[in-house]
Amino acid sequence: MQITLIAGARPNFMKIAPIIHAIQAAEAVGRNVHYRLVHTGQHYDKNMSDTFFEELAIPAPDINLGCGGGTQAELTAHIMMAFEKELMAHPADLVMVVGDVTSTMACAIVAKKLHTQVAHVEAGIRSWDLTMPEEINRMVTDTLTDWFFTTSEVANQNLRNLGISEQKIHFVGNVMIDTLLANRSRLRKPAVFDAIGLQAGQYVVLTLHRPQNVDEAAHLRLLMEVIIQNVQDEPIIFPIHPRTAKLFYGLWGTATDSAEENRKALQARFPNLYILDPMGYLEFNYLVANSRVVITDSGGITEETTVLGVPCITLRDTTERPETCTMGTNELIGTNPSAIPPTLEKLYSGQWKEGRIPALWDGHAAERIVEILCRQ
Repeated sequence: MQITLIAGARPNFMKIAPIIHAIQAAEAVGRNVHYRLVHTGQHYDKNMSDTFFEELAIPAPDINLGCGGGTQAELTAHIMMAFEKELMAHPADLVMVVGDVTSTMACAIVAKKLHTQVAHVEAGIRSWDLTMPEEINRMVTDTLTDWFFTTSEVANQNLRNLGISEQKIHFVGNVMIDTLLANRSRLRKPAVFDAIGLQAGQYVVLTLHRPQNVDEAAHLRLLMEVIIQNVQDEPIIFPIHPRTAKLFYGLWGTATDSAEENRKALQARFPNLYILDPMGYLEFNYLVANSRVVITDSGGITEETTVLGVPCITLRDTTERPETCTMGTNELIGTNPSAIPPTLEKLYSGQWKEGRIPALWDGHAAERIVEILCRQ
C-alpha cells in the first residue's frame, strides 16, 4: 500500500511523527506499506514548522507545497491546486490526513476527486460550533473519509450518528499522545526556566490564538488583565502565537516597531508576564509538564495536560475533546473573563479534580493504525 501522508500546520506534526515511525517499523520487517510525506506549507514560520521535524525525528518532506498565507478561501484554493498536481504526479492508494486544519480538508477533497481513498486520523471529533473553521474542516473531511481512525468512544458515536458503518470506524487511540509518551524523557528545559528562576509547580503557562479571544482588542486586554490579577503573582509564561501578536502589543499603548522593546515595556507594566516566541515541542512541553496550571484556548494541549496530570483551564465555549473534561484535568469555562477568578480560586485552594487517562491513550495508536492498514 502506498500512502500519501499530509502535514500542514503545527498540530499535524505531532500526529504524523508516530505514524511515520510505525510505517518505517512495518517496512523494516517486510510489510507492504510505504509513504510519501507532503508538507503543504500552511505554517511556514520555523518555530511553527521546521523545528518540529527536527525535534520529533520526522524525515524531511518529499515535497513542500509552499501554500502558507492568505484568507481561509485563498489558502484552501492554493493547497487544492498544488496538491492536485502532486497527487497526479505521484498517485497513491490512500491519502492520510490528520486533525482538522485547512490542509486536512483541502487534501481530502482533492483525493476524492481523483478517486483516491481517504483515511482521517482523529475522525469524528466535534465541537458543534460552526464559528470555528476547524469544525467545518472536520465535517467536510468526514463526509469524504473511507477509513475513520478515532480517539474516543464519543467520536465513535458521533460517526455512528452520521450513519457511518462500524466496519469503517477504527478506535485506535490518540496519536498525539503517542508522541508525548515517546518523548517524555526527552523534554528539554528551556533557557527561560533558569533565567527567570522558575520553580516546578509554581508558574502558569498561557496560550491564546482563537479569534474569539484575540481578535477584539478590548476583550483580549480584559482577558489578560484578569488572568494577571488572579494568579497570585506567579510567573505567567506566554509563548505568543503570530496571530495574537498582531494586536497584542498595542493593547496598552506601548507598541513600537521592535518586538523586544514591546516586551520590555509590558514586563515593566506586568512584572510576572513573560512573553516568548513560539517554542519547539520539547521545550514547550517541559514547561507544561512542570507548571501549576495551563490556561489555553487550544484543543491539543488539553489532551497533553490530561495525560501529564496538569490542571488545564480552557477559555472556549465548546470543545471537540469532551473526554478531557469528563475524565481528564481540563475545565471548560467559556470566553467571559468573569469566569476566570473563581476557577483560579478553586485551583489555588487545592480543589482541582484528579483526572484519569482515557482508554487507548497509551502510546500505541499509530501502531494500531498501520496494523489495520497492513491487514487489507
